[in-house]
Amino acid sequence: MKITIIGCGTWGTALANLLVKANHDVFVYSDRANEIQELSLKRVHRHLENVPIDQTIIFTTDLKESLKDASIVVIATPSIYVRKSIEEAKSFLKPNQIIVVVSKGIEKDTLLTMSEIVEEVLDNKEFKVVALLGPTHAEEVAIHQPTLIVASSADKEAAITVQKAFSNNYFRVYTNNDIFGAELCGALKNIIALAAGMSDGMGFGDNAKAAIITRGLAEITRLGLALGCDFATFSGLAGVGDIVVTATSNHSRNHNAGYLLGQGYSLDETLEKVGMVVEGINALVAAKQLAAKNHVEMPIVNVVYGVIYEGLSPKDAVESLFARRLISE
Repeated sequence: MKITIIGCGTWGTALANLLVKANHDVFVYSDRANEIQELSLKRVHRHLENVPIDQTIIFTTDLKESLKDASIVVIATPSIYVRKSIEEAKSFLKPNQIIVVVSKGIEKDTLLTMSEIVEEVLDNKEFKVVALLGPTHAEEVAIHQPTLIVASSADKEAAITVQKAFSNNYFRVYTNNDIFGAELCGALKNIIALAAGMSDGMGFGDNAKAAIITRGLAEITRLGLALGCDFATFSGLAGVGDIVVTATSNHSRNHNAGYLLGQGYSLDETLEKVGMVVEGINALVAAKQLAAKNHVEMPIVNVVYGVIYEGLSPKDAVESLFARRLISE
């Protein structure tokens, strides 16, 4: 089948290589002409060194042609560009196409997940939307490291179609019908990864990081249950799986950003050094808004927000967490 990927970052490129090896016809679209030209000619992504891009993948700046006759359309842009991407694609999409969102985030002010943005823009119940989420570093998928992920959708048939299209001998896809819960995990775990990175940057050990991951997941679960999500989602691949990989790995730009902040670098210096979008920072405003709206206590999210937006030092953030009243787990 023909599969079109909108977005030529590391994740979109890694997925393109994965899909073309399953004998799909793969198109990668971006409006960034320089990047498309570089990928098309050099056949290597600058952030995935030594991973050759399959010669049959077509890189293009022609959105209409790339979407024509595609069975699956993958949205792989950073979360802040998802609305723009689907608005530009809308007039070329057909209801029989499955829209797969692999971006992770919550839009500030609207508080919509990425799939909800797609559904709002398309405003057509005939479109089937799937969120493909889980513990997946592009750097590892690109070199065929064993990886598990979940295709989440209210439409079971669409989820199974995506499951079959993406699964191979190193990339195993499960299905799940709690798409909102899966996307909530995917967005908020990046904030917890920032906190874990700060902990490492300040020189703390495994005890502290394990505590951040555990209590961070408790915060996300608490919010998810208040919003009607399925508890099982938070103990699955989109939940505990994704938070562990993002909060502990050097591949994680959110962990790396937190590490630099913990070392004392400013936010501007941190973002310059990371050199890629840090989704946890984008998710913070929406997370605070969601927590306040639903009266859910999220102390780790609050102190990370304080560090990023209110000038709170990582040291003072730790002290504020330990000064909280003692409670039951």
